[in-house]
Amino acid sequence: MVVNPAPVERGVIRKPAAGRLRVALVYPHHYHVGMSNLGFQTVYRLINDVDHIVCERAFLPEQDGGKIHRVLTVESQTPIEDFDIIAFSISYENDVPAVLTILETAGLPLSAARRGATLPLVLAGGVFCFLNPEPLAPFIDAFLLGEAEALIHPVFEILDPRAEKRELLMALAREVPGVYVPAFYTPRYHGDGTLAAVDPAAGVPATVKRVMVPDLSTVPTASTILTPDTTFENTYLIEVSRGCPHGCRFCSAGYVYRPPRFRPLNLLDHQVDEGCALTDRIGLVGAAVSDLPGIRELCSRDRGRDIHFAFSSLRADALDGPLIEALRKSRVKTATIAPDAGSERMRRVINKGVTEDHVLTATETLVAAGIPNLKVYFMIGLPTETDDDVTAIVDLVKRIKHRFLKTSRGKGHMGEITVSVSCFVPKPFTPFQWAAMDEVRILKRKIKVIQSGLRKTANVRVHADVPRWAYLQALIARGDRRVAEILLLAHRNRGNWPQTYKASAINPHFYVHREREPEEHFPWEFIDQGIDRAYLLKEYRQALDARPSAPCPADPSRCSICGVCKGTAVNSSCRNRG
Repeated sequence: MVVNPAPVERGVIRKPAAGRLRVALVYPHHYHVGMSNLGFQTVYRLINDVDHIVCERAFLPEQDGGKIHRVLTVESQTPIEDFDIIAFSISYENDVPAVLTILETAGLPLSAARRGATLPLVLAGGVFCFLNPEPLAPFIDAFLLGEAEALIHPVFEILDPRAEKRELLMALAREVPGVYVPAFYTPRYHGDGTLAAVDPAAGVPATVKRVMVPDLSTVPTASTILTPDTTFENTYLIEVSRGCPHGCRFCSAGYVYRPPRFRPLNLLDHQVDEGCALTDRIGLVGAAVSDLPGIRELCSRDRGRDIHFAFSSLRADALDGPLIEALRKSRVKTATIAPDAGSERMRRVINKGVTEDHVLTATETLVAAGIPNLKVYFMIGLPTETDDDVTAIVDLVKRIKHRFLKTSRGKGHMGEITVSVSCFVPKPFTPFQWAAMDEVRILKRKIKVIQSGLRKTANVRVHADVPRWAYLQALIARGDRRVAEILLLAHRNRGNWPQTYKASAINPHFYVHREREPEEHFPWEFIDQGIDRAYLLKEYRQALDARPSAPCPADPSRCSICGVCKGTAVNSSCRNRG
């Protein structure tokens, strides 16, 4: 029985499988979510660019009366266990439990150690993997840590399904930077449960370097397949940049993608033209789209037809006339502003670099341009947050509403403000990796304060995270290899997490609610991101004092303060910043 979706798709890659290495590329979520992910589509294209490989896509099937069917590929409806390689693309912590479900549905032993030499090789990559793969380590043969453009060709040059599995994995670990084979690394723990060290096997590197593409000017990244069944319906997505110069202290993308890299205008201009040949919807993707040099020219060029641009992120302090005009011409109905915190003090703590005046001015400008609805993002549970800081979110939303209403008068229509509240989760390789996460009951109380404070405010809706899922995210983000036992127990309990936490011999609070000591060795520190631990600790201490730091200059020749660009010239102004 065919149980995978049969969507309308343009751009599917079909290659004869005969004589080729066969790869099932699996996104551990449903089709709609996976196909909305530009990184997943990019990996699909890059693997198929290798002549001797055929790559097909697979997703977590929809449940049918509580039963999950076999996982079949979209292209040929072939079970994934029939492929030479099963490669997971994992972006988010909360998708990790689905990896176990998919492996079991495929009839494979969950433990990598129990899978024989004849079974498919199980790989995993994606940003989750190069933040902290350890909770998933016992289930994966090898992780690819870094950007696909720098990894796929070196990895698949070595992969030979006829080779003995252990020898093949050893060759990958020794010869390809960015490949992490958990079986060759053994963690040791102190008596108090903290990590003492990770012992590598003979011949493999003690640390695994996360690999990146230094120059994106010749590496275009855009949608491979267009389909209406995504978050961005029939939208041609173009990645304009990687990384972000602003250094928000909670954001892993601002640190693991340093220095930020922007694609040149001529390349992006060509990609927009390519997209226009397929659709009138162009989505510009990046952590800092409004920082892109030439963004205004890119959006204002006459292309002979109406183009509707959408932006993944625009900062409140960057909304000028040309960008607003691009939004207006694209008939955007909802614009997003992310103050992230309600008080000026908390925005200094997180190094946001956006003031209340920026937020209110952006509100006024957007509404005046005819954009009827606003979405405003906030976080709760940030380090040093007080009850006054939570109340400040309510107060700021009311001031936003006042500007919103004042500017809307005379237009004959009052739009809606959606307040999105997410729970802070401390992430690896950020200054907040030492911080503890708020308890679930405290997060629930803070959400209730915001909901109650805005309940009687007309045209304002509040959408909030579910704290228990944020707790799971933190457990996986901050866990060591022993967390795999919790994942396995939850899998056996069919996703009943309260029952799992209660029955687990391992205390999940140890990973979630414990503030880490400055000298503690983290489970993810076998990965070399290039960034100095001392720099991150200094940033954490500055956060506790509510002291901001200057943005990353995004120029390796000008700075080496965080360590990523060390070895280049450091000018005096950069030496003294922060």
